[in-house]
Amino acid sequence: MTVTLAPHAGFCFGVDRAVQMALTATGSRCTLGEIIHNRTVTDELAAKGVRIIDEPEEAFPGETVIIRSHGVGKDIYDRLERGHIPYTDGTCPFVQRIQRIVADCTAQGMIVIIVGDADHPEVRGIAGHGGDNVVIVPDTVGLHIQLKKFCENFKKKVAIMPQTTYNILRWEKCRRLAEGFPDVTIYDTICRATAERQSEAEELASQCDIMIVLGGHHSSNTRKLAEICSSRCARTYHAEDLQELMKMMPQGVIHRDVRMGITAGASTPAHIIKEVVNHMNEIYEEGANFEENFEEQLEASFKRIYTGNRVKGTVVAVNNTEAVVDLGTKQTGYVSRDELTDDPSLSPADVVNVGDVIDLIVEKINDAEGTVQLSKKKIDAMKGFDDIVKAKETGDILEGMVTGIVKGGLTLMYNGVRVFIPNSQATARRNDKVEPLVKTMQRFKVIEVNEQRNRAVGSIRQVLSAERDAAKAKFWETAKVGDVFKGEVKSITSYGAFVDLGGIDGMVHISELSWDRIRHPSEVVSVGDELEVYIKELDQEKDRISLGYKKAEDDPWVKFDNEYSIGDTITGKVVSVTPFGAFVRIMPGIDGLVHISQLADRKVNDVKEVVSVGDEVTAKITDADIDKKRISLSIRALAEDGEGDYEE
Repeated sequence: MTVTLAPHAGFCFGVDRAVQMALTATGSRCTLGEIIHNRTVTDELAAKGVRIIDEPEEAFPGETVIIRSHGVGKDIYDRLERGHIPYTDGTCPFVQRIQRIVADCTAQGMIVIIVGDADHPEVRGIAGHGGDNVVIVPDTVGLHIQLKKFCENFKKKVAIMPQTTYNILRWEKCRRLAEGFPDVTIYDTICRATAERQSEAEELASQCDIMIVLGGHHSSNTRKLAEICSSRCARTYHAEDLQELMKMMPQGVIHRDVRMGITAGASTPAHIIKEVVNHMNEIYEEGANFEENFEEQLEASFKRIYTGNRVKGTVVAVNNTEAVVDLGTKQTGYVSRDELTDDPSLSPADVVNVGDVIDLIVEKINDAEGTVQLSKKKIDAMKGFDDIVKAKETGDILEGMVTGIVKGGLTLMYNGVRVFIPNSQATARRNDKVEPLVKTMQRFKVIEVNEQRNRAVGSIRQVLSAERDAAKAKFWETAKVGDVFKGEVKSITSYGAFVDLGGIDGMVHISELSWDRIRHPSEVVSVGDELEVYIKELDQEKDRISLGYKKAEDDPWVKFDNEYSIGDTITGKVVSVTPFGAFVRIMPGIDGLVHISQLADRKVNDVKEVVSVGDEVTAKITDADIDKKRISLSIRALAEDGEGDYEE
């Protein structure tokens, strides 16, 4: 016969804590309801004078009330305080956490749906922290009804969570159902020990011929273990102790070839499990090593960890604010969102998944509550700093997120390590703004490391400079006059605009920006504009690249030559007046001169006597020299032809 004990059989931390409170408390004491659902334990407490009461007011004067691991509602605490009744709180830390979640959610106006047994004391206690905004449902059917009611009909925000001992398989169905509704926040509140216990029991039962489940018949988590085991192993026996087990097991069911598995509920004392083990040892010598294994497993379940330890943990649940981690100890590990990542835009589910095995640092241990606060971020920082030290030696380029602006520069996070980037090392040009870099990923080189103080200084500029040098070398290898590029305007001066061609800058002279006469490049382009330019001249020795932007097909003189001929009549506005005549705009970029002698069919002594800037006039084209870009106009010629506006 082979006998296998489930690794997490027996007391969980919360139950053990409550029982120890009751056993070790001094003076007159009583428990508010059974401390746990196990007759052996309650009989032991009764023998020590610890009685059971149903209401706080039943406590004798001076008697200390011990609140059991299931917890109680807020009204019970209020009654104890009002009655000045001394009490010790044995509520399981995992249950206390759910009570806080319920209180916080209902305070925000949310509806809380608890999936579990409405008659179970734990569920009643949890619900008692949310008032009228709490609904209890037993399964997916009830959950679906309530979700449709509150989410679809009343448009309410809803939080759902299971009883700590709820069947994990049923909870997965509930979770999938809830994910299909809007404005639902899901909290995975099945106790880590419960989840492990159920998972182990299911796997063990599927491999055994006989499955023994030890624990009280009133214990919710033990009943669920028996239910799970029965679904995998037909011969499953749920007994409170050895005596009951032997009465229910038929003779002959145990034989040399049988495979037996044993598990136990969270309220089952170790001595009951050991009693069953010893009995099996007495029957079969093959089980001699089993007791030793049981002792080892029991010892391992109380494995100790200390603040500052580096540990490995398995993620067993992830919610909006934290990840819950199994450390292989009686304590439950928590990693808050702030200790998972420095990126405020990420949720815990963006960083880790259920089943992940991650390295962690122990931040704080609370033995009273059975919790351990952990940090993934600090482990990442340790690894990240090792990378930084190595990169300083090798010159490797790293990449990190720019998180903010500080005095004298920027802060950049690389794998949990804060790197300082001085302003002088933040941009390619000293006058470039650093604000656009915030919340962007940037490549950098490590230029200084202080290992004693865990500090590092980096340079984005060195990376940009190296990239620019490489781009320049590649450019000069292939560039030739006439090549066309699309580039971004990086800066503007009074004489032109500098365009980034991809790591190297070229200049478009002001005369090349427009066919029209402009006073400043900003009349045509702005910093950040994308331009299509072409190379006009190259001077590698002086590192100068002259660019053209004007296109030949847009040349107004070409358009004029195509559209007008000598003798044509044009109408245009006077754009300037000089002592020798007036210039008239024929088309954008083309002005013609009406000489003073051609302003009228009479002698004109002062041009301003005849026309002013802004006047619209009609004139004849009398001459055009495209090469010299000169056009002569005559108003007089039209007057002589009888077409002009000016008469003697």
